[in-house]
Amino acid sequence: MTKHALHPQGHTANPLRTLKATLAALALTLLSGCASVYLVDNQVQSFARWADTPATAPAAVPKAPQTYRFERLPSQGAGPGAAGQEALENLARVALAKVGWSLHDAPTVAPWTVQVSAGTLRLPRAPWEDPWDGYWGGFGFPGRDYAVTASGHIVWSPVFMRMDMPYYKREVALVVRHAASARVVYESRAAHEGRWNSTPELWGAMLDAALRDFPTPPDGARQVNIEVPR
Repeated sequence: MTKHALHPQGHTANPLRTLKATLAALALTLLSGCASVYLVDNQVQSFARWADTPATAPAAVPKAPQTYRFERLPSQGAGPGAAGQEALENLARVALAKVGWSLHDAPTVAPWTVQVSAGTLRLPRAPWEDPWDGYWGGFGFPGRDYAVTASGHIVWSPVFMRMDMPYYKREVALVVRHAASARVVYESRAAHEGRWNSTPELWGAMLDAALRDFPTPPDGARQVNIEVPR
């Protein structure tokens, strides 16, 4: 893209660059805030089918404590995704411990298996934001294709001063199976959208949300909010 500028005589500072830096710093300040916690709001939906568990299972609706082993898909057990899967399972282990389930020392005899997965979709902006919201073509005139600086510069650009603020859609899923029969007895998903960066604390909060009311969750979708220390 070609940019044309009309330059007055002499060298002056670039106030637009300063303004852009100031706006970026302000955005980071607003995101970080000064509170000691931030809220991870999750849309959760869970399905329990303990009644279909074979009679050889420990109980129709198992009471804690219970033991399990992790089960992986082929794509989760090898290649570049293996390290990320191990980190995710470590977070799931902590979340499951909060509901009284622990990783079995001898995986081959664990009565339950747990499969955990996660995914992220990165968007350049929030779905409700106009693509031109981040364009500032001057002082107080969004959407223009030029800017007039305080020193008289006229700068042409249809993508002038783009202020990208990525938006993320994330989801975690847990599937519990009766190990002997491979029957799915519990499934839960938690979805979260927002601008928070990916951290272990954020994913841990989503897993906690997915396990809310385990092992007998209510029917239908529900919102589960988790506060995470900064």
